[in-house]
Amino acid sequence: MFGRKKSKSSPLSARNVARPDASYDAYSATIIRAADLVSPAVIGLRLGDHYEAGHGQPSGTGSAVVFSSDGYAISNYHVVSAAGDITAILEDGTRCRAHLVGADPSTDLALIQLDQRAPSFVALGDSETLRVGQLAIAVGNPLGLQSTVTVGVISALRRSLRGAGGRMIDDVIQTDAALNPGNSGGALVDNQGHLVGINTAIIGGAQGLCFAIPINTAKAIIPDLMKFGEVRRGWLAIHAQTQGIQPAHAKRLGLKKASGVLIVSVGAGGPAEQSGLLAGDLIIRVDGDDVSSVDDLLRHLDYDKIGNNVAIEVWRNGIIKKVKAVVVPRITS
Repeated sequence: MFGRKKSKSSPLSARNVARPDASYDAYSATIIRAADLVSPAVIGLRLGDHYEAGHGQPSGTGSAVVFSSDGYAISNYHVVSAAGDITAILEDGTRCRAHLVGADPSTDLALIQLDQRAPSFVALGDSETLRVGQLAIAVGNPLGLQSTVTVGVISALRRSLRGAGGRMIDDVIQTDAALNPGNSGGALVDNQGHLVGINTAIIGGAQGLCFAIPINTAKAIIPDLMKFGEVRRGWLAIHAQTQGIQPAHAKRLGLKKASGVLIVSVGAGGPAEQSGLLAGDLIIRVDGDDVSSVDDLLRHLDYDKIGNNVAIEVWRNGIIKKVKAVVVPRITS
């Protein structure tokens, strides 16, 4: 997984999770099965010195989701950013130390690792396949209440959310599965128990407005977090969002998916402006490859592209324009 040697272990699966009693209706049985699959892999986090031994009070709390047998887990940057010691609390109440491997404020994601092998871990899903209206199940530790399960639907996709330091996080999942303080870093899963998002935020004073970072965003950055402890990105100096287009237009443009990346704004003096890109342009290809989402675009702006030209095709006023732009290091401060 992510360039590491594959473990002989495997995520929890249907064969080792008890089937719900036949007296349950299909809806309840689906939730029970997913919760049984995921709950053992969702851990509580207690942040602060000396808390492992049960002394003192934690300086912060949150959740994380274990996704490998060697104890790697995903959480939120805002949960662990000011952490000293990290104590993980497993579903059975067992405590163990954990350490921060890497963090990415731009996506509000962080990678930690338990100081022991994980007894269970989740299977990663595909957030690109999510549909508005489908079942969404959240598992976390709100207010320290271990393994709390809430249920809702996917309310919207491709939202933007302001993250740490004022940065905008794109392609965020909106759900009405109830979240509370302490849920941050917990799991959002589909009806199969596959991890599709990392719960990250609620809107204060609102009801049923909760948000999660897509798991495909996490999958794209985990290798860098493992290798460098941070995400090293190239940059075009644009603010952009995923934008759907009409299937007929996608077919005419030769696109496999009916979406591209809409440029919302262009930074003054940056490589995008210098190349002639404009706000309102829809990026559809980079270096000849289709670009259907912000995540796709970021994958084409990897660290090894810095200093090089990339060929960009945009759809502007019904016409395809081709430009070249030099990728520069992203400013993170």
